[in-house]
Amino acid sequence: MPDFINQPLLFGLIGGLGLLLFGMRIMSEALQKIAGDRLRRLFSTLTNNRLMGVFTGATVTAIVQSSNATAVMVVGFVNAGLMSIVQALGVLLGANIGTTVTAQLLAFDIGHFALPAIGVGSGLKFLCSNRRWSQFGEVVLGFGILFFGLTIMQDAFVPIKDNASFHDFLLLISQNQILAVALGALLTVLIQSSSVTIALTLALAGSGLLSFELCIALILGENIGTACSANLAALKANLAARRTALAHLLFNLVGVAYILLCFPYFLNLVDLLTPGDPEFVLNTPQLATQFGAALGDKPFIARHIANSHTLFNLINALVFLPLLSWVARLTTLLMKGPLIAESFHLQYLDSRVLNTPILALNQAQLETRRMAHLGQRVFDQTLLLLQGYDRERLRQMHQDEDALDRLQREITDFLVNLSQLSITREASRQAAALMHIVNDLERLGDNCEDLRRLFVRRCEEQIEFSDAAMDEMEDLVSRCRDFLAKTIASIDDTQKAQQLNGEEQTRTIREIEVELRDNHIQRLSTGECSTSQGLLFIDILHHVGKIGEHIGNIAGSVSTNQQ
Repeated sequence: MPDFINQPLLFGLIGGLGLLLFGMRIMSEALQKIAGDRLRRLFSTLTNNRLMGVFTGATVTAIVQSSNATAVMVVGFVNAGLMSIVQALGVLLGANIGTTVTAQLLAFDIGHFALPAIGVGSGLKFLCSNRRWSQFGEVVLGFGILFFGLTIMQDAFVPIKDNASFHDFLLLISQNQILAVALGALLTVLIQSSSVTIALTLALAGSGLLSFELCIALILGENIGTACSANLAALKANLAARRTALAHLLFNLVGVAYILLCFPYFLNLVDLLTPGDPEFVLNTPQLATQFGAALGDKPFIARHIANSHTLFNLINALVFLPLLSWVARLTTLLMKGPLIAESFHLQYLDSRVLNTPILALNQAQLETRRMAHLGQRVFDQTLLLLQGYDRERLRQMHQDEDALDRLQREITDFLVNLSQLSITREASRQAAALMHIVNDLERLGDNCEDLRRLFVRRCEEQIEFSDAAMDEMEDLVSRCRDFLAKTIASIDDTQKAQQLNGEEQTRTIREIEVELRDNHIQRLSTGECSTSQGLLFIDILHHVGKIGEHIGNIAGSVSTNQQ
């Protein structure tokens, strides 16, 4: 182990990073609570407008403080077919811009305000009864903890300023820009957080240990490393999602390549746009006192690093924005293969997004809506068995019913994990409503399976119902089908949910079921139907009625979720 890695350095580094990540987590969660549904609705506004995609990606990433979460979510959208590759690429370009907000925050020289911010934030959080002021207190508290952690890290590096081994290590890296870029990418991939590697770079640079050129090379590498998150998220996804993740990596690889080709000009541009000399060192006690820093620190370099990070991603977005269609075609050439047909495995949910509850709840809603459409398909396929069946149709129905069971189990597990996090009362209520929806969808599938057995039995035993019985049954199933279609359409449409009136429709279906049961018993008593016909018909009515009850439960949960 190098002699400059000692206990004070390790303890300061670990503790400082822990506080920084903890502060960022608190601040991000508070911002998400304040943003609320407005954050999730941003994704629903996506169109083919590329600028809107960039804006959405930048805004969401800036709020959740994680380009990883945005990248994972975008890959999920492409995997589910909700977003085209070109749309997704625009959002990812925006995510690259949004993640630079972290560096801009950390570059502020306000470490001496960290402790007062912690005090004020704690007071607002714990003493204010007003929810908005309490959430604002969480933002201030997270802000203070974040900067306190950065200060601790900077102090931890002070003892190694004069260490010869450390300077030799830095000299080796600084002499090779490619090596510095590779180191920045490797650190980001290993830590799986560009925020952490940027914070390390800022702490080292601010303490006077890194040159401006070396810092920029590390930052360029961190941009490559952070693109690997989207590729990791796409490993088990379909081909379209993997192509999207590959394009994200290509953006940053090509961007770093052309910046390295004109590296001196890029440095000059950053220096021109940013006040102060990045290599200026506080070499006298008077200067150190004036800037409120330690001897040997570089007071201007942090802002230069943050601006270079932002400038690189802005330039890259401007370069690639007109070329998104071409990039999509290039990924098709690099990653050949047919697009796989629909598969009912998870397409939206990813446990890595649980750290950003607002986005996680949005994913759960999308997966639930997808499960609802599958439930509707199962119901429609079941009703077709009234006209007859074949083995292929039965096999497909069995697969769909298994998929409903699997989705119910996985969505419920995801929502349980989400509910155990620090989320708002509103988010907790919506998560509970979604759990009720998926459970009723699974029970709807179970009743469809029972109906399937009854319909197959009717065909195999060649049991015929009277015209009156068939007309009554078709009226009941038609009402259930219409009720289910309206309920599913209302899942993501507040206006339709308000017009649904599920209780009345559920009561109507129940009353019709009782009336049809009485009518059929009357036919049995008059000899119009045989006993086998009568029992089978009553069993079918029972399961159709149960499906109507579950649709009514889903409608009620949808209304609760939309409130």
